[in-house]
Amino acid sequence: MNKKVNVVQDADCNNIVLINDIIFKSRRLINWHDVEEYLKKYIGQSVEIIETAEKVYIGTDFPDEFSHSIDTKNLKGANEKAKANIASAVKELVKIANNKLESQDYENKHKSKAKNGWYRYDTRFGIPVYDECGELIRYNVFKARMLVRCDKDDKLYLYDFVRIKKETSKPLEQ
Repeated sequence: MNKKVNVVQDADCNNIVLINDIIFKSRRLINWHDVEEYLKKYIGQSVEIIETAEKVYIGTDFPDEFSHSIDTKNLKGANEKAKANIASAVKELVKIANNKLESQDYENKHKSKAKNGWYRYDTRFGIPVYDECGELIRYNVFKARMLVRCDKDDKLYLYDFVRIKKETSKPLEQ
């Protein structure tokens, strides 16, 4: 695979975004300011979700929310590293999102940001695992919940990826 990001299907024909280039490699703490700066390149772009044909815009609030949300602050270990590294695959993760659900505004703290409600979608991605010689041996697969806000102009805006968790199913072997 020459591309940094690939969309493949698992044995059940579910889409998975494989992230082949790990940008944020820290073994201890992720520098979330660097992640936020990296994500700013997406501002103003839009992506269409394949399943629903909805156009999702990436607004100015996405990099900050992604990097500094309560969910992000609570991440540890492999889940934290996984979230940081999906920064290179944001557009692909939006494209393959599925299982759209309308969602309530928890704690009524985001009414001004989402005048017409919230949507949640599921998405999946794989992070490579290498052996001691640097050879790819498998991908650990993670699932995430994509949060999208519906603004007063009825446009959908990407807000965050939350509930990132490693799947306990068999990882994708190389």
